[in-house]
Amino acid sequence: MSVNKDIKRVTTHVLQEMKSRGERITMLTAYDFSMARILDEAGVDILLVGDSASNVMAGHETTLPITLDQMIYHGASVVRAVRRALIVVDLPFGSYQGNSRTALDSTIRIMKEAGAHAVKLEGGAEVQESIKRILSAGVPVMGHLGLTPQSIYKFGTYTVRAKEEAEAQKLLEDAELLQELGCFAIVLEKIPAKLAKKVAEKLWIPVIGIGAGGGVDGQVLVTHDMLGITKDFQPRFLRRYLDLFDAIKGAVNQYIEDVRSRDFPSSKEQY
Repeated sequence: MSVNKDIKRVTTHVLQEMKSRGERITMLTAYDFSMARILDEAGVDILLVGDSASNVMAGHETTLPITLDQMIYHGASVVRAVRRALIVVDLPFGSYQGNSRTALDSTIRIMKEAGAHAVKLEGGAEVQESIKRILSAGVPVMGHLGLTPQSIYKFGTYTVRAKEEAEAQKLLEDAELLQELGCFAIVLEKIPAKLAKKVAEKLWIPVIGIGAGGGVDGQVLVTHDMLGITKDFQPRFLRRYLDLFDAIKGAVNQYIEDVRSRDFPSSKEQY
């Protein structure tokens, strides 16, 4: 899609300026062309092609099964729709952990084949070699700390992270490390609001929260949750702005009724 010269692209530099001005950053997930176009035209700053596609698009219980090829497919679909937002693609499980060369190869594929603007990965000190190698190739990296869904079997639960002092201290140290390494922003997921606020105040890079309170620099939600397309996920931090599940179901029920009663198509809806 050609870029309108009157539309100012959101870049990592723009996000940094927004934090400096105290202007809140908005971020939502996107996995397909049609939804991404709506979100972009609405003015969302960052579109995250999240590995949450594994859950909401493919129906898996966790984010682990989604592959690099599938993330590239979703990423390319979003890129074709967007004219303004910064597009960040998640590196899926197994594409960066433990091997910085694999991490770089995965990232290069995402940047070249999907056309993404940046990548996001989970973890702190344990993935620093992968982050360094990706950054050395000139690719912006967004970090992700707190509840890291790719590590669900390690945690054993989706409960709030970093409530204990030792884990909170490690999270703070990891956040400072990610900034020092060169990450342009960090997502904090499902941690105490006081800790998230402390991290955001300590760092000069933007901190985006999900279930991390209002003291951070921006917020992210899964679009399908926020719009009420999904119904079985109801954490405290989720605000539903629509109930599309019932709205869409109602429209489809009406369509079925109209077809069966021969009301659709009418004489005005045919050639």
